[in-house]
Amino acid sequence: MIWDKQKECMPREELEELQLKKLQETVKRAFKKIPYYNKKYTEVEVFPEDIETLKDIEKLPFITKDDLRESYPFGLFAVDKKKIKELHSSSGTTGKPVVSGYTEKDLDIWSETIARGLTMMGLGEDDVIQNTHGYGMFTGGFGVHYGSHKIGATIIPISTGQTKRQIEIMRDFGTTGLIFTPSYGIYLGETAIEDGLDPKEFGIKAIGFGAEMWTEEMREQIEKIFGAKAYNIYGLTELMGPGVGIECCAQQGLHIPEDIYYPEIIDPNTLENIGPNMEGELVLTNLEREGMPVIRFRTKDITSLTYEPCKCGRTFARMGRITGRSDDMIKVKGVAIFPSQIEKAILKVSQVKPHYMIIVTRPDVLDQIEVKVEASEDLFFDGVKEMVNIRQKIGKSIENETGIRVKVTLVEPRSLPRFEGKAKRVIDERNLH
Repeated sequence: MIWDKQKECMPREELEELQLKKLQETVKRAFKKIPYYNKKYTEVEVFPEDIETLKDIEKLPFITKDDLRESYPFGLFAVDKKKIKELHSSSGTTGKPVVSGYTEKDLDIWSETIARGLTMMGLGEDDVIQNTHGYGMFTGGFGVHYGSHKIGATIIPISTGQTKRQIEIMRDFGTTGLIFTPSYGIYLGETAIEDGLDPKEFGIKAIGFGAEMWTEEMREQIEKIFGAKAYNIYGLTELMGPGVGIECCAQQGLHIPEDIYYPEIIDPNTLENIGPNMEGELVLTNLEREGMPVIRFRTKDITSLTYEPCKCGRTFARMGRITGRSDDMIKVKGVAIFPSQIEKAILKVSQVKPHYMIIVTRPDVLDQIEVKVEASEDLFFDGVKEMVNIRQKIGKSIENETGIRVKVTLVEPRSLPRFEGKAKRVIDERNLH
């Protein structure tokens, strides 16, 4: 099933012509209506008429989260405030939040991107979608909500938390589509199993997950628990929300609706554009945003793009799973590592749960890293010898994956914190400032 065959299967040449036209219009409007862009582009002596080809986008300066914060709250709006119908924002945990404003047209475009994605997952008007993403200033809940309306599905806006109630509603309301963060999905499934229920009998057809780091092993676990395919959803508040990339039935990368977002991959060190199938930092540009166009936004997410044809028939570029961030890697003993590498190593070892915590300390001059991992119930009662064996296996697996030795501590089942939103996996106790 394809939601909009004409757009999603457009020949590449035609798509690039459309992208260029939309990019030129967006740059012109941003330059004319938003003082921030006018000043920034004038400083580097790049003007709207300089954008003659798609490659000319590289002449434009990047925009970062700091720029968005400095424009707080409405400095990047391109329309009169009364045309803005909805406001969202990021959490603002590291300073002023990033504000995102939407016109009526923007909300429609947003719902369109999600409608395409839900259709990719095989969901349609006969489905009941249970949305455990948070509603409120966070964009996750609302994006899925609007897209569900667009495809004519029934939406259960249950939001985050109330795990027992989630399970009850899943069974009583006949949920066929589930939306969650991967760590919360596993927690939901674990809770159901503990209560003597088999999530495979719930009748779930498809799962959409995202909003935090994950590994293929985690996806496999989710699919095994619920007996349904799990599809990755990617998005960010700065650009619109979820829907910037969604997986199709092939599960080989997330299709970016390139008529709505223009993707680039750059080397985070040199800031130069790099070619397809090479890993680097994702940069995104709104091509259709009326209220608040964001041009060349550095996402800090590490991924790659492929333009090879997908077996689903869609011609849009596909982005790989996010393997880390250019700004949240942990540097330990001079080695840059991502939590996802440690997660991957842990999940290669049986008899442990996908619940872990990475604690980085510097007791004197050397960094130390401890990884606390939850043992399975069986292992925890198997005795000291087996625990030592598993601990060594995890340590070896992490060393193979990252090149560094860590201290591994096995902890009791269910003793590490559970997260209903994004999982917080790293506690950095070093004073690095």
